[in-house]
Amino acid sequence: MAEDSKNIVLRLNELEQGKHHFAFHLDDAYFKAIENSEITGGNVDVEADLQLRESDYSLHLAAKGEVLLICDRCLTDMPYTVDVQDDILPDEEDEQTDTLDLGWLAYETITINLPLVHSHPDGECTPDMQQLLQAFGVPANKIERDSSHLSSTAEPE
Repeated sequence: MAEDSKNIVLRLNELEQGKHHFAFHLDDAYFKAIENSEITGGNVDVEADLQLRESDYSLHLAAKGEVLLICDRCLTDMPYTVDVQDDILPDEEDEQTDTLDLGWLAYETITINLPLVHSHPDGECTPDMQQLLQAFGVPANKIERDSSHLSSTAEPE
């Protein structure tokens, strides 16, 4: 079953027990509609396989495509390739729901697999930012990641 809708909400009590397959696409409009999202756009194909049983379900999601993130260095859009899969099993609270929003579950699967730091590959930040970094003595896109401030045992220099 192919779906164009971004909010694919399944009503579990309306589906027969057994296996169900859903395929849909998340596009720029979907990602831009989510407030405060770190993803500003994208094109991602999603495949969802639902195994519905009498008292519970299992769901396998696979998302593949490209999303747009904001580079932490130059604050411009940067493409990021996603190719993620996740198996979702309901907890007690989820077992009592009769709906699943596949679009939202796909979005969450994508976001939890994004890197913590969003930055262009070396040399791909904007020329202005590369010049600014060089003016401060930092080679373009070669910022050292000093994590000593994160440790409570770090000794002052």
